Amino acid sequence: MKYRRLGRTELKVSEVSLGTWQVGGKWGSGFDAKNAGRIIDAAIDHGVNFIDTADVYEDGMSEKAVGRAVRSHSNEIFVASKCGRQINPHINEGYTPDVLQKYVEDSLRRTGLESLDLIQLHCPPTEVYYRPEIFERFDRLKEQGKIKNLGVSVEKVEEALKAIEYPNVNTVQIIFNIFRQRPSELLFKEIKRRDVGIIVRVPLASGLLTGKFSESSHFEPTDHRNFNRDGKAFDKGETFAGVDYHLGLKAVNKLKDLFPQRNLAAVALQWILRFDEVSCIIPGASRPEQVQSNMSIYDEQPLSDSEVAEINKVYDQLIKPEVHHLW
Repeated sequence: MKYRRLGRTELKVSEVSLGTWQVGGKWGSGFDAKNAGRIIDAAIDHGVNFIDTADVYEDGMSEKAVGRAVRSHSNEIFVASKCGRQINPHINEGYTPDVLQKYVEDSLRRTGLESLDLIQLHCPPTEVYYRPEIFERFDRLKEQGKIKNLGVSVEKVEEALKAIEYPNVNTVQIIFNIFRQRPSELLFKEIKRRDVGIIVRVPLASGLLTGKFSESSHFEPTDHRNFNRDGKAFDKGETFAGVDYHLGLKAVNKLKDLFPQRNLAAVALQWILRFDEVSCIIPGASRPEQVQSNMSIYDEQPLSDSEVAEINKVYDQLIKPEVHHLW
């Protein structure tokens, strides 16, 4: 495992870390606490020291599983959670400092931790980024010892650019992958200038970039890759990185032609980690074997500049016209 600095937090985090949206079960298929524990333990055994969760993942069950696993290990594991998505309806008016403070305190109770290494606003409505009183409350939570750092999880580049104007925002979590390349433009430059850490989520475009799906692939009715392709439940960009499934398969087939003997998931993760601005990626896993697959990037030869250029050509020709301007 290799480690990178998480912006000005000064935390050294595993560049391949763990996201826990679907930990303990595939999306929509229910939660298995024992399986969740095995996945998290497998990640830690492979050198992962940064785990990202959220209060809404499996209605708090993910946070509980993360807390149990972290407390059972003697080595230092950094825990990041998120808050705000419990607000229903999920609108600007629902966001108040007191509501968010209660969510943080609830997360501490579920994880059994005294303090969260990182708390992130969980993709709030755009208007929230223009409300200083929301961000100020997290300074009070830090003074109380309940959190150590504040970050934001965003949908759009514009939201991230606004968020990092607040001096207490130390990290930005954003979708970035071969099919979502816009963040590497202006945002990465500003991130670097302000010394903010970047946490990359959806690095495999909801599994599309594993190369394991086809036109006949089946997703359960409760799986967001089935019901959210048009953004009916939440931001469409969270599902297949916003790329039309059939177009995505076409692009993936071109990538397979470029790398016929390679693990495409490892190629996709390597592509992201070529960017120095990225602190870590947080691929998920629904079973321990997928953790091992995520770590296979260290068994693969590094991508060459010419290979990266060919990957980017696939994006420019097929994907960019459809999604680049949207997020």
